[in-house]
Amino acid sequence: MNSKKELAMSHEREIEISKEDREKLRQLEDSMWIAETRFDRVYMESVLAPDFFEFGRSGRIYQREDTLGARRDEIKARLPFKNFEMRPIAQDVIQVTYTSEVEYDGEVEVGNRSSIWVKTPKGWKLKFHQGTPVKE
Repeated sequence: MNSKKELAMSHEREIEISKEDREKLRQLEDSMWIAETRFDRVYMESVLAPDFFEFGRSGRIYQREDTLGARRDEIKARLPFKNFEMRPIAQDVIQVTYTSEVEYDGEVEVGNRSSIWVKTPKGWKLKFHQGTPVKE
């Protein structure tokens, strides 16, 4: 009998992520870290799912409106992110994970990141994001 891990791995192999979707998801995830797109409300409204929420690296919970209403600020993220991977959760549902390095007040903060993207008729929508601090 297959273990849960073996079943999960075989499930992942059954769902392929197209090259086009991989490129689009990379672009979308990066856009969350570029001030020109991150603070463009029209753009963000088109990308965030209606029920989007985030567990921030700070431990705070952000709802969609919190994210849309964030004040414009400089983002000093080091792109491309390290350990960038994509895992299918279900057909048209992808988990993106990576390690972020972002400078705040002269200090680089490292975080493990996870985003859940859902493909809809209107394109990929960000449903959930979580940042977890990494102590070095």
